[in-house]
Amino acid sequence: MITALLIVSVAALAVALYKQAAHRRALRLLEQAIAQQQPFLREDLPGARGREWDELCTAANGLIAEATRLRQLGAGQLAQLEATLGSLQEAVLIVDENNCIQLANRALQAIFPHEKIALHQRLELLLHSREFLACVEAVRAGQARPAQAIEFVEGAESVWLEVTGTLIPPLGGQKGAWALFVLHDITRQRKLEAVRKDFVANVSHELRTPLSMIKGYVETLVDSHRTMAVEDRERFLQTVQRHADRLHALVEDLLALSRLESANPGLQCEPTELGRLLGALVEDYRGRPTAAGHRLEFAAAPELPALALDPRKFTQAVENLLDNALKYTPAGTRIAVAVARRGGEIEVSVRDDGPGIPAEDLPRLFERFYRVDKGRSRDKGGTGLGLSIVKHIVQLHGGRVRVESAPGQGSGFFLTLPLQS
Repeated sequence: MITALLIVSVAALAVALYKQAAHRRALRLLEQAIAQQQPFLREDLPGARGREWDELCTAANGLIAEATRLRQLGAGQLAQLEATLGSLQEAVLIVDENNCIQLANRALQAIFPHEKIALHQRLELLLHSREFLACVEAVRAGQARPAQAIEFVEGAESVWLEVTGTLIPPLGGQKGAWALFVLHDITRQRKLEAVRKDFVANVSHELRTPLSMIKGYVETLVDSHRTMAVEDRERFLQTVQRHADRLHALVEDLLALSRLESANPGLQCEPTELGRLLGALVEDYRGRPTAAGHRLEFAAAPELPALALDPRKFTQAVENLLDNALKYTPAGTRIAVAVARRGGEIEVSVRDDGPGIPAEDLPRLFERFYRVDKGRSRDKGGTGLGLSIVKHIVQLHGGRVRVESAPGQGSGFFLTLPLQS
């Protein structure tokens, strides 16, 4: 009797242990299905038996279906948002609560072409700007300014962006608030503003010197002209005249540059034979007092085609180069003007064998008011605008300008025009 009871007890215990092990296996399979968010049937869970298991499986499948729906909804919202923002010219960036990128449109990639902006990457690893990261934190704290200009350093270049940010409801079931930023590229405006400030400062400086000289000499003449020696009075008047001439030249160059940079520069193009035009110009310069002691030469390739250009403005460009060569090279210097064909282009060159130009000055030579030797240029009456005028005239004709020079080896200026100009 005892043996039979023992056998029954052991059998009951074995059945209980078996059911417990089966339930553990079923729970593990259920956990895996939920983690993978894959719907399942109760038959896929060996050992899951009874009404309680049916209810549990039904609830788990409902949760999986709802999670899938939310995930698809979030993905659809992001896809719709990306499609809407992708064609915008403004750069748009969305980051989640962990500063991981959730959306970046094509305009943002265009602003930062050297960075591979990918989704789900940390913002700090891609956009290297402490000021921008501080702006992100300020947006999260509700303390951001309406618009903030931020500089991003890209290698040797700087990119200026006007950044506006705001918080948005989380998409795709995320817990924390996301942040949306609109970035407007204002690099060009910043550069133009810097150019304008430099221009105003340079003009003020260039005008102040001759005006101060004229004012000082005129005040002296007004106070002392009755008692001043005749030769001193004449010397003062000649100084006033010289500085007035410099002011006049500066104003004329400023007006010329302003007209060239305007929307309507007033080009009057006509078929022009450059060989004949520049040959006559060089011949005219040979008879000028400023050319005394210099050797002016001219050469033109035969059978050059006529070009459609403004002869008056193009003559002004070459005159500026000849005037510079005559001013800044010593007597006895050879100055050669040549016209040649280079493939599908016509090249006009003005060369001299004077002192040359240092290499560090060459990249800035065509900037307004830039001078290699500032004191010497002013003594010679230069305004610092001549080469800038040359560049603008050539560019208006669809051409380009360059310079080759080295100290002690002379200088060469090259104006290249397309044949179809």
